[in-house]
Amino acid sequence: MTHEELRGQAGAYVLGALDAADRDEFEAHLPGCVECRADVRSLNRVTEALACAAASREPSPRLRARVVAGSAAPRPFPVSRTVLPWFLAAAASLALAVTAPYTFRLRDETRQLAATLRDLTAQLRDRDRQLVAVRSEVSLLAAPDVRRVDLRGQPAAPGAGARAFWSRTRGVYFVASNLPPVAADKAYQLWFVTTAGPVSASVFTPDERGSAEVVAGINPGMAAPTAMAVTLEPAGGVPAPTGNMYLVGAVAQE
Repeated sequence: MTHEELRGQAGAYVLGALDAADRDEFEAHLPGCVECRADVRSLNRVTEALACAAASREPSPRLRARVVAGSAAPRPFPVSRTVLPWFLAAAASLALAVTAPYTFRLRDETRQLAATLRDLTAQLRDRDRQLVAVRSEVSLLAAPDVRRVDLRGQPAAPGAGARAFWSRTRGVYFVASNLPPVAADKAYQLWFVTTAGPVSASVFTPDERGSAEVVAGINPGMAAPTAMAVTLEPAGGVPAPTGNMYLVGAVAQE
């Protein structure tokens, strides 16, 4: 049977109205189905409540005597085979009608809580990344060998500007502003210009305001840089500059 067909038998299962084969199939399905187990738990609570709904009362002596007298002479009582299954099916339908809204509401609330938990987890991860970046910036700016480089906009971006702090031992911290937006297949690339050739420091994309912030490590064995530059390159970066120069700044010699 399909999941929906098995789930529809939850009421009959709780009331003991399934035949042996159907009961075995339903019980084999239960361990792997959260929804059917939840339905069975809910229906069990309903049947327990129905069993306790009627107040218990002691019969009067007269009624007790009549019942005893009647039981002494039993009479055949024909019962239609269709009555009991009909009653059990009706009871199961009633139980499902009572518990279904609660089950659906609980399921929706669980999904909402799961979504909220995912959002909070993502926020915590973002804060952790920001905290790591701040620590890196503070460590770099406090390095004894840190040097500042001011980069000016070139003809491709005359209004742009940037400032970089770099240390051989702790990396580079770079902040830019007023950079032109880039196409989806393009990105800016930050370079150290050295006597041995250009060395890529980072590939980045500015935000909608043209601002960018980069924290990156560098190879301590890199040749002494004479300048830093930013070019426009294919997304993902290239081994050597190929695009227009957008920012350039001289590096004070060590």
